[in-house]
Amino acid sequence: MQINTMPYLKPTYFFDFETAPIQELISELKTEQLSDKAKAIALYTKVRDGWTYDPYTISLSEEKYKSSHIAKKQSGNCVEKAILLIACLRALDIPARLHLGKVKNHIAVERLTEKFGSNELTPHGMVNAYLGNTWLKMSPAFNASLCEKLNVDPLDFDGEQHSFLQQYNSNGLRFMEYIDDYGHFEDVPIDFMKQNIKAHYPHIFDINENIKEFKL
Repeated sequence: MQINTMPYLKPTYFFDFETAPIQELISELKTEQLSDKAKAIALYTKVRDGWTYDPYTISLSEEKYKSSHIAKKQSGNCVEKAILLIACLRALDIPARLHLGKVKNHIAVERLTEKFGSNELTPHGMVNAYLGNTWLKMSPAFNASLCEKLNVDPLDFDGEQHSFLQQYNSNGLRFMEYIDDYGHFEDVPIDFMKQNIKAHYPHIFDINENIKEFKL
């Protein structure tokens, strides 16, 4: 069965890859004679390690989820980093889409539990990229330096296999698990994300339900 990948190549309000910040990010790869696989690997590593993972800054403002905005930051949460990677992939004509779910962390969860009231994070974002006639899952969320601190091997992407789950740390202790899957999306489902965040972390909005961005 032939898959229509055209919807996953388009620029959108959020995946605004025709803008200068994204074009600058991919400039080196546009001029080199590389395969799509090699480009995807290079972009994955660049986004994984170039933006520090920060789950504690949350925004409900649409403009903050534009890839061009994220590109100018130095950190991002899992959804933001996924959006950035998707925009870069689409800019190089590699079909890509956002995949959301819910995860549970089992290591270094004290601050997570304090701030979120739970060791569950939702929505958790990852990327589906169409390579070698198949959709591959990848998660660029955890930068290598953070993984070293947590004693977890960083997720590498080889362009041929899924790379989205760090199930155990280097000592064999459970690190992370997926506990719900919300599926994949052609564009960023901002309304769903807002409802999801408010439903799972209502205490965050008790003080000011109109808050648009906060640092936990």
